[in-house]
Amino acid sequence: MKRTLTALALWAGLCTTASAVDPITLGLNYPRTGSYKEEGLAQMRGALLAIDELNAKGGVLGRPLRMISRDTASRPEKAVNNVNRLIDDGAAMLFGGSSSAVAIAASKRARERGILYFGTLTYSNDTTGKNGHRYMFRECNNAWMSARVLGEYLSKTLPNKRYFYITSDYTWGTTTESSLRQTTGSTDTSKHPSIKVPFPGARLADYRDALTQAASSDAEVLTLVLFGDDLVRAMRIAEDLGLTQRMQIVAPNLTQSIVEQGGPGLMQGVIGTEPWTWRVPELEKSEPGMAFVKNFSERYDLYPSSSAASAYSIVHQWADAATRARTLDSESLINALEGHKYQLLKGPQEWRALDHQNLQTVYAVKVKSRDEIMKDRSKQDYFEIVGRLEGALAAQTPEEWKQERTAAGQPPQLQ
Repeated sequence: MKRTLTALALWAGLCTTASAVDPITLGLNYPRTGSYKEEGLAQMRGALLAIDELNAKGGVLGRPLRMISRDTASRPEKAVNNVNRLIDDGAAMLFGGSSSAVAIAASKRARERGILYFGTLTYSNDTTGKNGHRYMFRECNNAWMSARVLGEYLSKTLPNKRYFYITSDYTWGTTTESSLRQTTGSTDTSKHPSIKVPFPGARLADYRDALTQAASSDAEVLTLVLFGDDLVRAMRIAEDLGLTQRMQIVAPNLTQSIVEQGGPGLMQGVIGTEPWTWRVPELEKSEPGMAFVKNFSERYDLYPSSSAASAYSIVHQWADAATRARTLDSESLINALEGHKYQLLKGPQEWRALDHQNLQTVYAVKVKSRDEIMKDRSKQDYFEIVGRLEGALAAQTPEEWKQERTAAGQPPQLQ
């Protein structure tokens, strides 16, 4: 009898301990399939590393973290259903995405459920612009920030050139093209034409038709407002048509994964932007950033991309906000995040209270030649940083943001 009572007391004690340290669940809503799947894989890797680091230090609010995930396939309707399922499964915070349409739709549903949503790769101006709300925080730069640094570089190096745009027909593509037209002086569509291609689901025939029209134009700069697999497929056709030799190719948002998918030979010389590369921590003298690069490369046997860095940063920033607020309550976390300034993987960053846009330096980059890349020990040093612009200078001003909201029939503050 004494042994039985002892066993029951031990069991009760274990149950009490388990209950006290129930894990906090984070929900990753990311593309495991579809055109942006490589970016999704990078996000998964970055998030898992951050969670393991935090758990090694005792978790958050004395509780360990765990992650559950669902595949969006870069389809908004699927992402919205995922939000419901992730929250029903206990997620206290949601993050992820490589499509702005996904991030916008999913975050609106998260707001209805009272849960914060952090966007990883969601470059559309609309994410924190006309579709912005209090429960959405965007970690990456927006299309306007990319266009500012890219336009500054192109205006200096390729002034007064004729542009031809091929654009994914959804919110990221259209706002990116519009922003870049403004910063490069290519707003005259008769002189600088554009063709929209479907997203998702564009066929090779769609890209071939668009690129054939570009080839028959007198354009000197071919701007491919495409991303992930879509950009790689278009680049292969452009090479077949001789456009990579004849025109300067611009892809407004580049990532390490895209260069790896296409190969450095195909992508060499392409100009775009990145909010982060694995070389940035060394350039910005960021000790935590250099540690992240080291730990990530040792764990996965490859260098981290900006997609991985974004997911990693989000997990750490959410954890920091929860620690400072001493709660998981969404309203308290919003207050802890708004206006918060920090440094993690690069130089200074800030969660701007106005629109929940993360203000950070954005870099204009150019893909190095294959020979340069192969000379490097890592064989992954893809980008030459050719320009930079600090976040406060790159972002829309508060007045510009409010004008955009008013034009869209939205209130001049987040709701």
